[in-house]
Amino acid sequence: MAARSKEASAGAAIMSATRPPSVTDSVVVLDYGGQYSQLIARRVRECGVFSTLLPHHAGPENVAALDPRGLILSGGPASVYADGAPRLDPRLLELGIPVLGICYGMQLLARELGGRVDGAEVGEFGRSQLTVSSSGRLLAGTPSEQACWMSHRDTVFEPPPGFAALAASTSSPVAAFESLERGIYGIQFHPEVVHTPYGQQVLRNFLLDVCGCAGDWSARSVIDEQIDRIRTQVGDGRAICGLSGGVDSSVAALLVHRAIGEKLTCVFVDHGLMRKNEGEQVISAFRDHFHVPLVPVDAEARFLARLRGVTDPEEKRKRIGAEFIRVFEEEAAKLDDVRFLVQGTLYSDVIESGGGTGTATIKSHHNVGGLPEDLEFELVEPLRTLFKDEVRAVGAELGLPERLVWRQPFPGPGLAIRIVGGEATRERLDIVREADAILQDEIRKAGLYRDLWQSFCVLPDIRTVGVQGDQRTYGNVIVIRAVTSDDAMTADWARLPYDLLERIAGRMINEIRPVGRVVLDITSKPPGTIEWE
Repeated sequence: MAARSKEASAGAAIMSATRPPSVTDSVVVLDYGGQYSQLIARRVRECGVFSTLLPHHAGPENVAALDPRGLILSGGPASVYADGAPRLDPRLLELGIPVLGICYGMQLLARELGGRVDGAEVGEFGRSQLTVSSSGRLLAGTPSEQACWMSHRDTVFEPPPGFAALAASTSSPVAAFESLERGIYGIQFHPEVVHTPYGQQVLRNFLLDVCGCAGDWSARSVIDEQIDRIRTQVGDGRAICGLSGGVDSSVAALLVHRAIGEKLTCVFVDHGLMRKNEGEQVISAFRDHFHVPLVPVDAEARFLARLRGVTDPEEKRKRIGAEFIRVFEEEAAKLDDVRFLVQGTLYSDVIESGGGTGTATIKSHHNVGGLPEDLEFELVEPLRTLFKDEVRAVGAELGLPERLVWRQPFPGPGLAIRIVGGEATRERLDIVREADAILQDEIRKAGLYRDLWQSFCVLPDIRTVGVQGDQRTYGNVIVIRAVTSDDAMTADWARLPYDLLERIAGRMINEIRPVGRVVLDITSKPPGTIEWE
């Protein structure tokens, strides 16, 4: 039963991330549980090659079904010798396509093909120095001495018979190897992270030179293809779209509207969990500027009632997601033949919700993990195979205004999950809403908005003593969260100027009476997530 379950999961992953028909070249990345697996897939796309991320237990038949030009084995936290550690199906090496193993993936190749992998006396974590003895095909165009990023304790001490060792590092006698005859390559370091300066060159060597990919894929190329798909899927039916005003739902709505026109009705649900003045901005942009059929729904009281007494973040997400669907169903019932629900689901949403990749659920996204089992709609998800920055590229191509294209990500459950450890009451929502408005205003004035992936405020369920006007206060705490990132898979806390932080904190305490203290979150991802809940 377990084996059949894994095959079903692998099949689900393929269905959720099948290569678009217009793509002539693609690569499959097998996820062995590494924290950077999704980033590998993203970096491959930056090289102009479409990538699909599948669970490590996807069989060779599932990989072959996508007709890839190459296969990449990701890193992972396990030891290749540990009981229950993910294994390499040797049949994957018989598909007739080049294979690249990264970190754990390299160790799997070495062990399977007769090399020697053992635990090292000293682990190698973080920045390391790589010495290239022979560039071969994989490391061509990179210097003999270069920095790289390592994260491993086991080490390849001898390459498999017939393989050439290309490089070594302080703790890795064999940090890269290749067999031109077999088309199999391995690197111990992580080329996908920015801390490996020549990592992208190594990936390009594998994708363009070894695999022979053209490197001509771009996110913009999916527009015409998705329009055709949407028209085929919806046919003579009608679709409804939950429009939040974020870039994901906005791009999805414009794409579907271009495909089926007046057969799409957008429903903007004002659940009372949005940022300040956001509702008016969304209605103005889509109804007045883009002339998309739009139905605004005032549902604040309804959502707050559903959230009464709820403090658990996952429960908040699920209740909000389920209530969204109920609202959509009620609005759809007022229209004729609405059978389709448009959602701005992204590839990262699917991955983080454990959708078919075999990874753990990090958090349930309201448009993935929060859907009720009795969903009455067929989903239309034109962005499901794209990462956030790819969606922005599609939005720009569709003519979405720059302010909307570059709007920072905002969670579907809204401000409810930025009230940490407490119930999302109207009073608490107003506090975090006003604080967020001040933060965004000051960051825009400082010209830093585009430099940040996300910036927002968190309201934890704690109070702290203070002094104002010679009197003791017992006020709320506001946490400022600001991060930089390329794709939200990893993120670093933003080094905001001290004078800017001082202005923000001063305004929050002076302008929002219940606020008595402002603090800054300096946690990166990993180990933290971007959102607190």
